[in-house]
Parts: sequence; C-alpha cells; structure tokens
Amino acid sequence: MSPKRTVELRANGTEYSAEAETRTTLADFLRRQCGLTGTHLGCEHGVCGTCTVLVDGAAVRSCLILAVQADGCEVSTIEGLVDTTDPGNPVLGPVQQAFAEAMSFQCGFCTPGIVMSTVSWLADRPADADEPSDREIREFLSGTLCRCTGYTSIVEGVRLAAQRSSSGGP
Repeated sequence: MSPKRTVELRANGTEYSAEAETRTTLADFLRRQCGLTGTHLGCEHGVCGTCTVLVDGAAVRSCLILAVQADGCEVSTIEGLVDTTDPGNPVLGPVQQAFAEAMSFQCGFCTPGIVMSTVSWLADRPADADEPSDREIREFLSGTLCRCTGYTSIVEGVRLAAQRSSSGGP
C-alpha cells in the first residue's frame, strides 16, 4: 500500500479535498473521490485519449498523471462543460452541442475525451485562424482512438465547433 496524501483541487468550479494514495491516477481520483464519472478510462496507457481532461487549461491524459500532481490545480471535465444555471434545463457546451448535431459518436465511450481534447485544441487556435481543413482536423484527432466510427462524423463535429468558435457563435 502506498502512502496517502490529501489532494485538494478545483474541478468544474467545485473545491474537492480527499485522501488518496500517492499512486492514484487523476482519472481514478476524479471518478472515485469526486464522483465525476464522465471521465472514462480506456487503455490506461495514455494512448487512446478517452480519459482526457483539462488541467489548468491544458489537455492531459488523466490516466498518466497522478492525483497528487494535480494538487492545487483547476481541472475541467466533461461535466463542467454543461451549463447548469437552470438545473431543470441543462444546456450543452458549444463543442458538445456541435458533436450532438453532427452525430459525432456511436457508443459514446470515447466522446468525453475527444470533446475535452477539442475544447483545448480550439482554445489554442488563434482567433483569426482560417477554418481548419479536414487534414488538420484528422491530424489533431490522430491522438485519440474511437473504435466504433470511421471518424467522418467526428471530423464534422470538430469542424462545426471550429466554425462556431471562430464566428463567436454558440
């Protein structure tokens, strides 16, 4: 059994503080101690991208980072993209909405990681950047694995999200 340490982080605007073994991954901490189960675990080797979350704004594979490394950090997960200002009427975030409209999923298992990667990728693109080409989108997506699709609908979802983000739309 590895030693335990208190990990304090802010996830999706909520403060969390819990004991965790020093070898606990951020993915496991988010799922078990924070109850944020939208972060899925796929390969647990950092290859598939399914567990991608944002730590201080940067996309990271949460299966490769330890919870203690995120101590004091701001973490964003798929749950944090939904606007729950009106609890009876949650509103999807812009990238989630674009993916839903483009039917950019099949089983949906990898979708949270791809959405979080897309949020980060779009945030890093210059505001005046041209619309990304299919090649650019596919190159970006090469860091994620979806076992169900041929990526065509995912490319369309990313393209729609990029169009909306560059136009300032929802």
